[in-house]
This record gives sequence, structure tokens and C-alpha cells, in this order.
Amino acid sequence: MVWAAYKEVRSTKVSTGIDGMTWQWLSKHSKAELYKLWNRLTSGSYFPQTVKEVSIPKKDGGTRKLGIPTVLDRIAQQVVRAHLEKIVEPHFHDSSFGYRPKRICHDAVKQSCSNCFNHDFVIDLDIKSFFDTINHDMLIRAVSHFCKDRWVLLYIRRWLKAGKAQEDGERIDSVTGTPQGGVISPLLANIFMHICFDKWMDKHHPEKPFERYADDVVVHCKTEKQAKFVLRQISDRLSHCKLTLHPVKTKIVNLRGTAEKKYPKSYDFLGFTIRPQWCKVCNQLTKRLIKWVQWEKGLYVNASVRWLKKKYRSNPNLFPHWQLVHP
Repeated sequence: MVWAAYKEVRSTKVSTGIDGMTWQWLSKHSKAELYKLWNRLTSGSYFPQTVKEVSIPKKDGGTRKLGIPTVLDRIAQQVVRAHLEKIVEPHFHDSSFGYRPKRICHDAVKQSCSNCFNHDFVIDLDIKSFFDTINHDMLIRAVSHFCKDRWVLLYIRRWLKAGKAQEDGERIDSVTGTPQGGVISPLLANIFMHICFDKWMDKHHPEKPFERYADDVVVHCKTEKQAKFVLRQISDRLSHCKLTLHPVKTKIVNLRGTAEKKYPKSYDFLGFTIRPQWCKVCNQLTKRLIKWVQWEKGLYVNASVRWLKKKYRSNPNLFPHWQLVHP
């Protein structure tokens, strides 16, 4: 398991941790170092080092804090991740796409676009500082619900409590959260959200489709009233799980429905902007008109199209959608 984890993590070639050990150095001393790591993991004497905190710029102008484990700690995390993933993966929700085998963000975007066809409203959820605010006790309970292996729970607790070394050299203890940048963090986040959100939605709002990519979530609703109600319910549920929705970034989007208030007409999801496109609608209306002309005039398809084009030239305002898309 340690050797397989070493080969898996080595392919990513990420930054070094607080001890300065590089992949080049480890490749030359892999036999001795991996043996020591295996020995400590099997005996229970393995303790992770403090993660190195690194700031990276965000698109909105802020910074994101990453916690970079040491090279050997990354390998140890991959050992637990590979073991735990086999257990929990079959239980995950079909609408969960982030950091899962054989699933990519394009799958989530495709499903989100598909659900927009018959749902006029979208709830665009943004969880404030998600990876930094996950409650440790609740996370351990969530993991233990699926996996009873004591060595897995032991090492996850130690990783959660390993602390961070800030860029100025000061060390801080980890009270909440799992470092964004660790090998096992995405899996732990999926387990936590599976219980806090995915299964809760299945139980209380099974008719509301959603897509989740880690902490990026969109929920589809039919009406404005429904969207407001579900958003309140989700906010209460996440608050119960000690998570908070961002008051500004979380919003209701009205794609094409009737509403009392004015809402945004599009939403961003995984780097894509999703908005209603009238030409989908217009193509469907044109097909219906062609069928009507065939039935009313007794014409074939091509003749019906020519008849409609002739009508457009003589009276371009005959149908409202002709003002948007010209036949």
C-alpha cells in the first residue's frame, strides 16, 4: 500500500513541505524512507508534521490558503485515501462530481444545463471558508459511519490536529477544517458533505435536482417561492452542521420564471456561465410552426419552410419570437 501510494503521489510532483524534502531526494533514498514510513504506519507510531501554509491568488482578487504536507505525509495520506475511497465511493450520490474517479467537472456542468430546461430557478450556494470551517468531531463521526478501521480514524485525527506553519514562521493549532492542499482533504470533504447535504436533500427534497462539486453547489427549483423556501431550509441545515452560507455570493437565479423580485439571469459554475438561450426555445417553436403549416396547408417540409419565410418577409412581426431569431 505504501509503495502504491508513493507511485501515485509521485506523479503529481507538488511542492515540498515544511521539512524541505524533495521528490528528487526521496527517489534516491526511497527504499529506506518508505520502509520507515511503513514501519511507523503499521505500528501506530506515525505522527504527521505541521503543514506549510501557502497563499495563492483568487480570481476575485483575494487569496486562498493552502496547507502543503511534507512528501512523506502526502504518501501516508494516499495510503489512507486509497483504502477509505474503496469503502465510501459506492455510497456517494450520483449528483456529487468533485474529486471522484471517472468524474470530471464537465459532467457536472452538463447535468446542470440539462436540469435548467425544466426548472426556472437556481439556488447558487457558496459555503463560506468551507475547508477551513469543517468541524473535526462531526467529520470523524461521518467517517466512522462508513469505516470502522481504528487505524484510519487514528491517522485522520492526527492530520486534522497537525497544525499549520504560517508564511511568517508562526505555528498555529488546527481547531477546525482540513487543509486545502492535502491528499486526503477532498475525500474527507466529500464524506462530510455527503451526510450534511447530499443525503439530507434526498430525504427532505428528493424532487429538487442538484449538482455538487466539492463545496460548489447548485440546486434547481420550479418557482420563486420554492427557491426561497429551499434556501432557508438549506441554510438551517448547514448551520446545524456548523457551516455558513456566504451572504453575498449565495443567490437565487431566475432563468426565465415569473418572480416578484428581480434576480440575476445567469450563474457561474465550475468556470462556466450558464444562462438561458432564446435560440433553443426559438428552434422548438419553429419546428412546431412547420408541423402546423404541413397540416394546415397540406405541404411537405421544404415547402412549409418556404411558406414561413415568405410570411416573415411580408409580416416580420407576425410571431413574437421572429423578432429575436430570424427564420
